[in-house]
This record gives sequence, structure tokens and C-alpha cells, in this order.
Amino acid sequence: MPTNPKQPWTVRDVPDQTGRVAIITGSNSGIGFEAARVLASRNATVVLACRNTGKAEAAASRIRSECPGAKVEIQLLDLGSLESVKQAAESLRTRFPRIDLLINNAGVMVPPYGKTVDGFETQFGTNHLGHFALTGLLLERLQATPHSRIVNLASQAHRMGRIRFDDFNFERGYRAWPAYGQSKLANLLFTYELQRRLGKAGAGTIAVAAHPGWSRTELQRHATVKWWNRVLYPIVGSCLSQSAARGALPMLRAATDPKVTGGDYFGPSGFLEFTGDPVRVESNQRSHDAEAQLKLWQASENLTGIVYGL
Repeated sequence: MPTNPKQPWTVRDVPDQTGRVAIITGSNSGIGFEAARVLASRNATVVLACRNTGKAEAAASRIRSECPGAKVEIQLLDLGSLESVKQAAESLRTRFPRIDLLINNAGVMVPPYGKTVDGFETQFGTNHLGHFALTGLLLERLQATPHSRIVNLASQAHRMGRIRFDDFNFERGYRAWPAYGQSKLANLLFTYELQRRLGKAGAGTIAVAAHPGWSRTELQRHATVKWWNRVLYPIVGSCLSQSAARGALPMLRAATDPKVTGGDYFGPSGFLEFTGDPVRVESNQRSHDAEAQLKLWQASENLTGIVYGL
């Protein structure tokens, strides 16, 4: 923490990570890459868990060039395939006797309608179910590691989200933004239910969440398909958005601040939480609906076939 509590939390406040292993999904670019770069510079062994291993190798090379001696490894992971998730989890369990940080960062945002190889709507399947499965498969290793953390990346879009328990896949009229909102609300419902179960089990592992505000990354590439978005987005974004490096700060604080407690949620401090210093923030009332948390958990276990030992 900053010496003066009124000072903003920055990368300088990330503690030394020597001996710790951090797995970050979707970390070949954007805020995931920025978080990986910082953690590697603090001596963590960082695993870039990505769908495109070529891009991941290029990202790892960048980090090693900036941080000589950095420990960066690659893991193939396609969150849109439960088989890939299972294979990745088996590989990670074999390669690493400890896992200190699992940062579920990867995601897709407002793509055209599509389904994962397992038949789930792309955003729900990738952003939520893929991470739900990965976390469950790595949970035993996480619980065996003292002071481990699971960090789930949410979004202000959770505020527009509703969980379609009778139509997760938006087969009755797909709209990209509501589907994205559903997946981001699911990330928070999952975080809070996971923390409740970890706390009840007396586990040393905690589950927390963060959101990056409006960060300039490749994630928004589908948001500018319409011509008016291509015109307005750069103008509005230049005033209300921040860099990927700044967007990574809430994630990094959630992952490394010694004062974080289970169930905390971090985001930017500024207007509408679009930009600013990383602080504790509040998610909406729907995300704290205990009945919805449990219902989504049970549905996620049924859909993925991954049953947690909690």
C-alpha cells in the first residue's frame, strides 16, 4: 500500500513476487499483457495462457527484452473449447507445483452471433463458462498454495446484464451488448459465490474481481463495426478512455495488494469508473443476488461438467 493512504495506488506498490506463479488468460495483448509485464518485472513466473501461441511467444519476447531475466512461459488455452481448457489445466498442474495467482482476464466483446465448439453463445461460453471450468480444474492446486488468489475480470457492462436462465445462448433474438452484459454479470455472480464457498470451507484462497474501466485495447474491435461508431468512438474515447497500462491497475491491485479481502471489487476512481486510480468499487444489486449466484453456479457445473469440491 502507499505510505500515505491519500496517494494513489500505482505499479510501484506491487510487492516483490519472487517464487510466485501467476497464470493470466488472454495475456498476449491489452491489459492482460500489461499485468503480465508488471508481474514479471517483480520476479513472478508468469504464464501467458492464450489461444494464439504465436502472439503469446511474441508477447513473451517483448517482456523478456524489457525485463532481462524475466520468467515467462506459454500455455495454449482456447476458452471456447472445454477440451482445450481441460488439456491446459492438466498441463498447468503438471508443470507447476504451486499456483499463486489465476487471473481470468481473457474475453470477447460484442462479436457477431456465434457459438463455441461446445455450442454455447460465444461471449457466455468464453467469458464465463471457460473461466469457470479452468478455475474449477485448477482449484486444488490453488488451495494448496498459501495466500493464493483468483481474480476475475468484470466490466461496467455488468450493469446492463441480465442472466437468461432459460436462454443462456440468446437463441431467441441475439443482441451483442445484452449478451456481453450477461457474460460480465456472470463473472461477478461467479466471483461472489466462489468466495462464499471458499470462506465456508476455511480456504486460504480468496476470489476477487476487477474491471479496467474504458481501456484502449483490441477488445473493442467489434464495437466499431457500424459507421457511426467508427466516427464517434475515437472522439469520445479520446476524452473518456485510458491506456491499457492504466486499465491493468485494478487487476494488479486485486492480485497483489496485501490488504485485499475475498469478494473485493476494484475499478477506476474517475467519472463513471471509466478512468482513474484503482480503488475498491461497488457492483450492482443484481450481482449480489445470492439466489442468482447459486442458480448460475449449478447451471455452470451442469453445462461444463466441472463440479467443484466446495
